[in-house]
Amino acid sequence: MARRILLVDDEPLMIKGLKRTLEQDGYETDSASDGEEALKKLNSEHYDLVLLDVMLPKLSGIEVCQIVRETSDIPIIMLTAKGEDMDKILGLEYGADDYMTKPFNILEVKARIKSILRRAGANREAPKMELSANGLSINIGSRSATLDGKNVSLTMKEFDLLQLFMKNPGKVYSRDELLETIWGQDYLGDFRTVDVHIRRLRAKLGGEYEHLIGTVRNVGYRFDPPEENEHEAAAKDAAHGESGES
Repeated sequence: MARRILLVDDEPLMIKGLKRTLEQDGYETDSASDGEEALKKLNSEHYDLVLLDVMLPKLSGIEVCQIVRETSDIPIIMLTAKGEDMDKILGLEYGADDYMTKPFNILEVKARIKSILRRAGANREAPKMELSANGLSINIGSRSATLDGKNVSLTMKEFDLLQLFMKNPGKVYSRDELLETIWGQDYLGDFRTVDVHIRRLRAKLGGEYEHLIGTVRNVGYRFDPPEENEHEAAAKDAAHGESGES
């Protein structure tokens, strides 16, 4: 079955060009010219990915992304004007998986779409497997996360980051390694993409759990499971008790 892509842009020529190119590659496409229309279609139709312009009538792309992320983890690629760094940062903050700057190379657009859909497909086919660290658990098969038994809504990239960290506790990952592993070798974004996603992930974990993902100064990030700290504390307490008895 062909993958369905929703194109959201108020420039008819942009939509026309994207539709022609993507349909030639075998994708099915649909389009919306403003934020409200995009939300209506997303609530009533199934899509595999959204190409979402930031500057839209009625509701901005940022607002649409924020609303969609309340109920869905559908991959979203934001389209921003050249030099609008704040739009990129806000888009990532509100859950976009990737961003591209206009004017863009159509070959790069197709490469980004292919990479994200390939990763999403691979994740759906992954065997059911759970990873846990105290009250935090993830199910790799269903791509779900729970914290103290309550569901945590994560975007695709946020889940990929958490899964990588939880599979490799204590390992330090540089931003370069995270970009290559999570976003792929063909990704042309910068380190801020990683930092924004880490910040969002920490915020969603919240409280004592946000410290699970530690910052290694001038290097990158690592996952510090609380079990290690508790085991160390228990060992120290036991040693202290033995010394007190002797």
